[in-house]
Parts: sequence; C-alpha cells; structure tokens
Amino acid sequence: MVMKVTLIGAGNLATNLGKALFKAGHDIVEVYSRTMSSAETLAHQLNAKATADLQKVNTHSDVYIIAVKDSVLDEVIEGLQRSEEQGARSEKTVYLHTAGSISMDVFKGRFNHYGVLYPMQTFSKDREVAFKEIPIFIEGSDDDSLSLSKQLAESVSEHVQECTSQQRKQLHLAAVFACNFVNHCYALSAELLERQGLSFDVMLPLIDETARKVHQIPPRQAQTGPALRYDENVIGMQSAMLGELPLVKEIYEKMSRSIHAMHNS
Repeated sequence: MVMKVTLIGAGNLATNLGKALFKAGHDIVEVYSRTMSSAETLAHQLNAKATADLQKVNTHSDVYIIAVKDSVLDEVIEGLQRSEEQGARSEKTVYLHTAGSISMDVFKGRFNHYGVLYPMQTFSKDREVAFKEIPIFIEGSDDDSLSLSKQLAESVSEHVQECTSQQRKQLHLAAVFACNFVNHCYALSAELLERQGLSFDVMLPLIDETARKVHQIPPRQAQTGPALRYDENVIGMQSAMLGELPLVKEIYEKMSRSIHAMHNS
C-alpha cells in the first residue's frame, strides 16, 4: 500500500528513513525542518515540497512521521496540533514519532490515531544504510494505527516487531551501551594512540573480529583481557599509565571491575 507521508525533521534519521520510504514507493508529500535550507536539501532528494513553517504543513498526508530531537518533540507535536485545528486533517490520519526513549503517550489527548516507528540504528546523513536489515520497533494507540505502522515499517525493513513504550526505553538504554559507549571507547583508544604517534587504523582488525564474534557467541563468552581474570599486575600498571587522564583512569578501573564482576556472577 502506497502512503502519503510527511516528514517532520530533516536530520540523520529523517534523511535515511525518508530515502528508504521513497525507495519503497511511498509518496513523500512534504519535508518540514526549522531551517528552510535543511528542508529543501532533503525534499529535493525525495521529490517533495519543503517548509520551515509548522503551521503551514499540509493537511492531506496519511501519516506524519516526527523525527526530531527528543528535547523538541513535545513542542513540535504541539505545533502540529495547532496546525491540525486550523486545517482539518482526515480522521484517519496517523502521527508517529521515532524516539527510542519517549513514550507513545506523548500524543495522548492531542490526536486520535498515533504510535511509534523506532528504527534501532545509528544514522549519519552521508552514510547509506541497508534499511532492510534494521530492526524497527512499532507501537500503536489502536488497531488502525498499529496496522499502518506495521505496513509502513515492513515496506522498508525485514525485521519489524511490536513492543511497548517501556520495552522500547530499555532497548534504547541497551543501545546506548552497545553503540554510543562503545564508540566513545573507540575515541579514547584513538586519543591514547595519537599520543604515541600511532594510527587508530591498527585497531580496525581487532574491532572487526570482536564484532564478528558476538554474531556467533554471547558477549559474556566472547570477553577476553586482563579484567576477566582480574590480573592485578597488568591492571595496576595500565591504571598508573592513565595518571594524567583522571576521568579515563576512573572509566578504566570501573570497567575492569564490572567485567570481572560479570564474569564471576
């Protein structure tokens, strides 16, 4: 089923999701962004109209997907609510947000049909992703909203699953550990190497093998290193090496204790 879609947002997620929906054959009617240049850049790629005025967003799309920062989500929903009151949208219109950590209830009392479409992936505007491989978690306020969310998600991904707002919050928290914190560890590693005039590239085979391993065995079983057996000689030496970086030293020591505690639990 081809749907008329309006994208509210033109950032990393909106860009990648918009491209996937467009490729799947949906009609991207309009792209809204706070800055016209951002809206126009994405709209041009999706053969859509662009607007920077939330009050003038079209009223004839089947679904409005809100992909903005969590901190402005409530404000954007309020703006859409005001624009809906000015120009009546269909009673069947569905509103979806894409946030991992915000409840579906943010829409409650504002719209009749609403839900969540949460693609769990890290996105960048200039990197194409294989959307078919991305798990998408959906939720709906009623059967119609859930059905639309499911059809939309299944048109771009082969891994669609229902989950509650509480489950999605836990998913997002787990993703912070699996992605954001891991990437920060990469950044710390790069800085330590830089201090010695070494390239971070030397870490890539190790990173790749670590990632490949957890495709086949559980992360707890894949763990290696001095913290696993709590080798105090190595841990003490490496901790001392971080003396000029007290925050990194603290991370190293606490991470080592966490690894050892998990291994022995």
